[in-house]
Amino acid sequence: MKDKVLERLLRYISFDTRSDPASDTCPSTAKQLLLLNHLLEEMVMLGLEEVEIDEYGYVMGTIPPTHPKPAQELSEAGTGAGAATVGFLAHVDTSPDMSGANVRPQVIACYDGGDIALGTSGYVLSPREFPELSALKGGTLVTTDGTTLLGADDKAGVAAIMTAAEYLITHPEIPHGRIRIGFTPDEEIGRGVDHFDLERFGAQVAYTVDGSGAGELEYENFNAAAVRIAIRGRGIHPGYAKGRMINAVEVAWAYHALLPAGERPEHTEGYEGFFHLTTLRAEVEQATMEYIVRDHSRAKFEERKAAMVSAAAFINERYGAGTLTVEIEDQYYNMRERVEPHPEIVAKARRAMELAGVVPVVRPIRGGTDGARLSYMGLPCPNLFTGGANFHGRYEYCSVDTLVQAVQTLVNLAKLWGEG
Repeated sequence: MKDKVLERLLRYISFDTRSDPASDTCPSTAKQLLLLNHLLEEMVMLGLEEVEIDEYGYVMGTIPPTHPKPAQELSEAGTGAGAATVGFLAHVDTSPDMSGANVRPQVIACYDGGDIALGTSGYVLSPREFPELSALKGGTLVTTDGTTLLGADDKAGVAAIMTAAEYLITHPEIPHGRIRIGFTPDEEIGRGVDHFDLERFGAQVAYTVDGSGAGELEYENFNAAAVRIAIRGRGIHPGYAKGRMINAVEVAWAYHALLPAGERPEHTEGYEGFFHLTTLRAEVEQATMEYIVRDHSRAKFEERKAAMVSAAAFINERYGAGTLTVEIEDQYYNMRERVEPHPEIVAKARRAMELAGVVPVVRPIRGGTDGARLSYMGLPCPNLFTGGANFHGRYEYCSVDTLVQAVQTLVNLAKLWGEG
């Protein structure tokens, strides 16, 4: 199993699937379809049924049940749901934050616990900066060469699902119910399930396989919004600008200064939310700013959005009406309130991990997954670990041993949901 899941991970990361937030198509980049169609062909070859890709690039397939026990609806009380159809989901795109083209992975067969030189880039993956590496001593790691991200987010999840699917199909003696597999584009830009057809998918419960360290089980995530700021300045010759110039660069700085400095990502952890300025383009005549706003508490999330509107009003009072406009778009919400009414979803995930020799670690996601939006669409969908870490950058790596445990967890989940 280890060789197979490693081979799949290395094969999948060879595809450049970087998504593009500036695109208005789905998928946002045509190159994502190369991997999606590859997965389609692989699913057919493995013997999955009802394998299809739709006009938006969503790939779905079915592992048929090994027993005739009928599927039942998910229990509200959590006292048993029968043989519910369970879904396993992962996204194929990689983050726009760094290139995912020409990835040259390094496979460390027996990690010695020390520093890892990332190719000849001059960058080093060190346990001094990433102490969680120490727990992986003796195992197999896949790292970057320091020039790209790795793509374990979420091709490690794709590899885990495909390897579990192959194992279940080649071991028909394992009792399980109907299992649906799904792969999505554009998760990294917040559009992963914009066109996802829940009725066609046909699962009562699902899990995204898009987490990090061994045992991670996440069913709380940030409430999230994207904020776009437009600033209109007034350019005047600087020699004659007194009382007349409105420098959009200065206005941008003034607006940002109105938001609490201690509530930025680099100063927060756990359940703490933040304001994160991701983009600033500015010159005297005009400026644009883009933020993401995050908080686990829905009430605090609304307060953060209100604070940004209030700061805009202050700027317009100071510099003149219409100087600054703010647009806020909610992206997703905390899935907890949609998952908690169905405690068997979490209970089965815990048990599946324990059977795989993994200690469950329940913690909030300081981010979001496709599962957050799917939960609000009516498909309760917690998130499971993959073994990947340091996503979206050159220090990304994946523990292959942890990835094997993720495969085992999925196989165990198939059994547990098959039992009802």
